[in-house]
Amino acid sequence: MPRPPDPAKRRDLLDQVRHYMIRNGLADLSLRPLARALGTSDRMLLYYFGTKERLVADALALDENRPLLRAADLLDTLGRPEDPAGVRRFMEQVWRLFNTPDRRALLPLSLEVMAASLLHPDRYGPLMHDVITGWTRMLTSVFRDLGMAEARAHTEATLLVDATFGLILAPLADGDWNRAEAAFQSLLDRLEPGWQTT
Repeated sequence: MPRPPDPAKRRDLLDQVRHYMIRNGLADLSLRPLARALGTSDRMLLYYFGTKERLVADALALDENRPLLRAADLLDTLGRPEDPAGVRRFMEQVWRLFNTPDRRALLPLSLEVMAASLLHPDRYGPLMHDVITGWTRMLTSVFRDLGMAEARAHTEATLLVDATFGLILAPLADGDWNRAEAAFQSLLDRLEPGWQTT
């Protein structure tokens, strides 16, 4: 009977894979060069993860500081927003989560994952789908708590999530985070009045 994979070794490999992807990107990721860089073999990577796609997904999911997880913690810590101004304050905190130096370093890889999920939905589609769905579900519940009907809450959440993601990714082209920050504040200026439920 084969020995089961060692969880500590698997976790160590995932840490190394994540750092490798941050440095080298996803587009040209190939198991043999990756294995060589990690001092192991492609067969060993397949033993631990089954497929390259599973390896990538697990490495990306490893980040305990993912903004979605930290935003959910913020909701628990600060309490759920009770009015549109509270939603705005929460989103401003979320924006700050995305704009820490370590998070900015991950954004190019995130953009690659987005592109890969569109070009190869069979392999990478669930990665981006799960991120967008998670954010939309969380904000839908926030808007529902303000008294919005489900359909309206989902629409408002979709608009906020999609626009925010666009503003987070745009500075990768020119590095102008001040412009992105100003645009984000302008977005909230325009959306906040529409969050009234009375």
